[in-house]
Amino acid sequence: MTFDLSRLGAWGNLPFFAHHLPDLATRIGPDTVLPDTALTFRALELCQPDDTKVVILGQDPYHTAGKADGLAFSIPADFGGRLDSLGNIFKELRTDLNVNRSKTSLDDWADQGVLLLNTALTVPEGQPKAHAKHGWDQLVKDALEHLNPRPCAHIQWGKPAQSFARHIAPDHLILQSAHPSPLSAARGFFGSRPFSTVNQWLIDQGQTPINWADP
Repeated sequence: MTFDLSRLGAWGNLPFFAHHLPDLATRIGPDTVLPDTALTFRALELCQPDDTKVVILGQDPYHTAGKADGLAFSIPADFGGRLDSLGNIFKELRTDLNVNRSKTSLDDWADQGVLLLNTALTVPEGQPKAHAKHGWDQLVKDALEHLNPRPCAHIQWGKPAQSFARHIAPDHLILQSAHPSPLSAARGFFGSRPFSTVNQWLIDQGQTPINWADP
């Protein structure tokens, strides 16, 4: 398995890329993965460390062909299938901020400083969590620790994401709830109000809040 590292920018200095990625790529082998390897590190590429204000940590990419685009929870505009977790995120947005969103690609969030990272960055088609123990956790750990010097807001949905809280400095905001998946959203995701909480924290920090609605 070969990955394109040419657009990582400052993230390319993380120890993971020199010391862990080669072994991880060997574990994956020649298997086809989702998203396409050109999109594997898109979350890092679009949101550089100095620009990161919010980290949304998910689990692994969508395992349906054409649905994952390299940003956690984001779905390409032309997908046309069920939104599942993203649809529930949109429901919570309406409840929390009384705003509507129909744009399924979340690249505009990334452009505003939201790092949309999963705890595993690859998945074989139709095999959720199959790469969860391949070593992607080291990349997440390195990324979170790299962000520690400058406080960020962290949204952690689901237990895999929440297990990384120990790598975050105490002066950061950490919000945890159930995952927005249809299997778990009713167990604490709905009503958690993460978007308004993050925006108020950013305002208190003297930063610009995120426009979570359609751009």
